[in-house]
Amino acid sequence: MKFVDVKNDIAFRKIFENENRTESLISFLNAILEFKGEQRIVSVVIGDPYQLPKLRGGKVTILDVKATDQKDRQYIVEMQVAEKSGFAKRVLYYTSKSYVEQIERGDFYRKLKPAIFIGILDFEQTENAHYISRNQIRDIDTGEQTIKDVEFNFIELPKFNLTEAALTTLTEKWVYFIKNAENIDVIPSHVDDEGLKSAYEEANKRTWSKEELAAYDYVYIREEDARAELDAAVEKAVKVAVKKAVEIAVNEAVGVAVKDVKKTQLSTTILGFYENGVPVNVIANSLKITEEVVLAIIDERT
Repeated sequence: MKFVDVKNDIAFRKIFENENRTESLISFLNAILEFKGEQRIVSVVIGDPYQLPKLRGGKVTILDVKATDQKDRQYIVEMQVAEKSGFAKRVLYYTSKSYVEQIERGDFYRKLKPAIFIGILDFEQTENAHYISRNQIRDIDTGEQTIKDVEFNFIELPKFNLTEAALTTLTEKWVYFIKNAENIDVIPSHVDDEGLKSAYEEANKRTWSKEELAAYDYVYIREEDARAELDAAVEKAVKVAVKKAVEIAVNEAVGVAVKDVKKTQLSTTILGFYENGVPVNVIANSLKITEEVVLAIIDERT
């Protein structure tokens, strides 16, 4: 048995946007958000169910997983494999957009339901040492959660280092699956949650069609091309920066040398005038400098 890399766009959407097997998304959300009792999600409606992207035109459509539970709470689940500029602002924008789009102009605000963002990141985003950080709007002094409808959660995969033997909670088992599935040969014996088990089954390469595997491989090619373009851009930027720095250094060195030459020539001229009995004020007027400069050079050279 061979599993796909869950961090791949196609794999991620196939597992979490499958409207026929929503138990995986429900289990994942309950585990990450630690929902208990009445808070627990029992059903979800996926906003844009998984469909195999068309490869025509050289592009693959990438969408966040968006879902609504039985209490109309909104969820955005996003997989990010590379750090991008403006990431935090984009997260805030999309989550806020999901929140305000629940009602039309003129509707009552009380109809608004919570909007919760979960970002699965293959890079480090926060200073929190823990692999999961939960961000809410709270009073700085009291810690009171003053606004409860918007929440941001980040799962930072590089910070998760538990081995299979050390896994105890369902949260840990889910994060382990997302980070390590492609390196696992069989479904671990500790997997007793139906949602997580379903995710492993969806991640089994042998159950994928040729079209799905082709799209899966294409995403990797596209990502590698993007990395190559970024590396080339960085390399070019470094070369330009080095060239500019060298030019500045050379110009500064030349400038200093020119100034030294001019100063030497000026000193020689002043001393020549002075030794021939030309008054200091005449020297200053002739060279368009102050008498203080003339006297300073004479004192320095005599």
